[in-house]
Amino acid sequence: MKKYNWGMIGTGWIAHEMADALNKVNGEIYAVADINKQKLAEFAAAKSIQKQYTDADSMIADPDVDIIYIATPHTYHYEYIKKALNAGKHVFCEKAITVNAHQFDEVQQLAQKKGLILTEGFTLYHMPLFAKVKKLVNDGKLGEVKLIQVNFGSLKDYDPNNRFFNKKLAGGALLDIGGYATAFARSFLTEQPNTALTTVKFFETGVDEQSGIILKNSQEQLVVMALSMRAKQPKRGVVSGTKGYVEIENYPRATAAKITYTEDAHTQHSEILTAGDGTEALCYEVQDMQRYIENGHDDGQLSISHDVIHILDSVRTQWGMHYPFD
Repeated sequence: MKKYNWGMIGTGWIAHEMADALNKVNGEIYAVADINKQKLAEFAAAKSIQKQYTDADSMIADPDVDIIYIATPHTYHYEYIKKALNAGKHVFCEKAITVNAHQFDEVQQLAQKKGLILTEGFTLYHMPLFAKVKKLVNDGKLGEVKLIQVNFGSLKDYDPNNRFFNKKLAGGALLDIGGYATAFARSFLTEQPNTALTTVKFFETGVDEQSGIILKNSQEQLVVMALSMRAKQPKRGVVSGTKGYVEIENYPRATAAKITYTEDAHTQHSEILTAGDGTEALCYEVQDMQRYIENGHDDGQLSISHDVIHILDSVRTQWGMHYPFD
């Protein structure tokens, strides 16, 4: 496989994890950009990064950069993605890849026009366990999939000034953690939902603090989701069919799943499916991104991200929650 030069935008906590993964997989990182000179220098020294840029545009223009990794707040993703794609760079962007469906559709079309790979940083897309579970479902081992239940609850400190609750930075549970739950559900549905029912509790800043969401598609498959930024929940996903169900704990970085077979409605037996290492989650992301570039396609991941952001937009519309930049 070709050696790829990654350029990182942002030096926050997830960028630290990604830098460690890049060093582990590739042995080095080419460049990093951050407007804060002190943070930039400290990050570059800690991660042994060759080049430093205080201006992300200059790094994007660097002809030796192959892949741009974006780890900024949500509101900056759209512009950086466009700039990187227009500069001929592949892009790996942390979730939420954009703040609304209109922005997503534009960058998806741009990536297709340019023949470049654009991927969203949902770890569950890349965990080896998911390939095993999806094969199990696709092979009909659970029968006809009827119901998917998925939770994500995060307990953030009460702080109206934190980005998690800042409407100007696209805060709220839906974009910060709801994408994971929605991506999990969409991955096991046969088609995109066409019905969404939802209710929400708003935080005092006007963003969604917690919500309940029910989705249904034309095949009558149901999804039930619960999200919260002020109440911890287990990150648990369950896919239920006519022959059994599979439970995945800590699904974003899952390494084990319990499958319970109930085909005759009277007896049941279970087995544990294992794969991969949760601590290697971002290494799997790096490996997959580079494989996508080598193969010239992304295994359909961007199409799932397309459906996810359109679902999230539909939910937000029902809430009447709009960001200043929508």
